[in-house]
Parts: sequence; C-alpha cells; structure tokens
Amino acid sequence: MVFVSSSDFRRLALKGEAGKSERLFRAAVSAFCSLTRPTRREIAQLEDLALPLFDLVSVDARRFAAAALSECDYAPRALLMRLCNETVDIAAPLLIRSRLLKDIDLITLIGRHGLPHARAIARRPGLNPAITGLVRALDNARPAAAAPQDARTAQALPEEHVAGAAADNVRRRLRSMMLPSQEAASPEGDQPQDVIYPKLRDSALTGNAPLFQTAIASATGLDYRSAASLAQATEEPLLMAALRLFDLSEERAFLIAAALFPGKFSHAEAIRLFLLRYRALDRETARRRIQAFKADAISSAVRQSAEVRHAQAPRADRDRALRAS
Repeated sequence: MVFVSSSDFRRLALKGEAGKSERLFRAAVSAFCSLTRPTRREIAQLEDLALPLFDLVSVDARRFAAAALSECDYAPRALLMRLCNETVDIAAPLLIRSRLLKDIDLITLIGRHGLPHARAIARRPGLNPAITGLVRALDNARPAAAAPQDARTAQALPEEHVAGAAADNVRRRLRSMMLPSQEAASPEGDQPQDVIYPKLRDSALTGNAPLFQTAIASATGLDYRSAASLAQATEEPLLMAALRLFDLSEERAFLIAAALFPGKFSHAEAIRLFLLRYRALDRETARRRIQAFKADAISSAVRQSAEVRHAQAPRADRDRALRAS
C-alpha cells in the first residue's frame, strides 16, 4: 500500500472543507494498520503524515488511533508516545495492550501521569512485578502523619484533597526515578550518581544479568566474577550495600532490586522489608561491607592462584629433571 506524499497530505488536510483533517488522519492510521509487516519507510511516513494533524483532530479520532495501533507489532514511536501521553480515556488501549511499550516507558508514564495511567498499566498481561509494586504503592498512597503539624493539616483538609496530595507526592517520587540526579558525586569520588544510576537502572531493566554485572563492576571497581556474586539473589545485603554506596534513594534502589529479582517482591510485605533494611543501612556501613567483600575476593583469588601453582609444582619439577637428564 502506498501513501500520498506527506506534503500533499498536509496541504489537503490544512485547506478545504471542515473535517478533512480528521478523515485523512483516520485513513492514514487505517491504511497503516492493514499492512502485515510495514517497512521502515512506511512507519516513518505514517509518523510524518499523522503528527502534523494530531492537534487538528478530535478526541474520537485520537481514541480510534490508539485502539488501532494497540494491536500492531510496529508503529511510529513518536506517534505512539504522543497517544500514550494523552488522557487515559484515549491512551488506555495502548497502555493495556501495546507490545511496543517497554518497562522504562511504563514507569515514565506512571511518573508523568499518576494513578489513572497506573491503573490502566496494571491491567497489562505479564506486567513486570516491580511495576505492579509501584502501581500498588501509588494506588494505596496515603499522606504520612510524620509530624503533628502535618497531621493537623491533613485533618483540616477535605478527604479528596488529602488523597490527591498523596497521589501527587508518590507521582513526584516516581518521576524522580526517571530524572538525572542533581546530587553531588558519590563518596567514592569516581562517578556522579546521575551517571551511575541510569547505567544500573537500564541494565537491570533489560533482564540481562551479565549486562547488569558489567555495570555494577564498572561502578564499584570489582572484577566481573565478584560483581556477578554481588548481584546474585543470595547476596541481597551486598547488593543493597552497593546501591547505598552511591546514595541512591529508596525508590531507585528498589526499582533496581525488583528488576533483578521480581519474584522476591510479589507482595507488599517484601517491599516494606526491603525499604526498611535499605533505610537502616548507612553509607559508611555500606562502604565497609563492600571493602570487606573486595578484600575477600582478592584473598580468594590469591589463594586459588597459590593452590594452582602448588598443584603444578611437582609436574614442573619432573619436567626439569627430565630436561636435565
């Protein structure tokens, strides 16, 4: 199927009878969705045709596009994300069904739009348990009465306002997970958090263990084998210490841990325990724990090397004796 040129398409849409933009927008989306396996050129062409019309078409047309593209295995990313950032009554089909949305996209959308988008995302089949935990945290958010003044203020506000403030607070915390940190460099002085965190987060979200192990080795200065041991499920305290070493926030640390070990955080109590333990771990203790782990790793490597040399020594002696004879 061949589209009209983008310049002709826009010229037709921007002049003439009312409603032409809408009909052309729908026609372009329908034509694209009828393609079994669109080429890169056809994907780029739909984006070039539809985006200039986006602000000219009705809510119904946008809702139609979201529903149609939600079933597609291919779609222009800019158009897809434009639709996902619409209100949930438009974006819902994509949030629930689109296979083109990655975990990082879903977390970004939750951080940007809060509970309505989160609830739609929670309906996705096979949703990452880490994201399910984040949705649950947002859905159950209540204002903390940590100080008497906060409690008195909460009592004085209407219930709807308090719930909205709580949701906004959680949304801000989720959004902060996706933004570069403005904090100073880590106590190790090697790399700032805004360099370390995106590497750890993105590698953890791939589900590729070797990729994360490479990232944690680079961040901590450990060799690859030691980093692999640190990142194992049986070594959660060590992983927690490594994350605290870079002074990552609770939300950031939990996102990484949950991406690595989603089965460990399938209920709220497990999430609560992780956050309590992480909160109780100070940076100095974390540094000592990682330093001790490094020392043990070096000691183990030296010992193994000595054992290999000792095992090879008799053979070397025999070889020298044979050469001498």
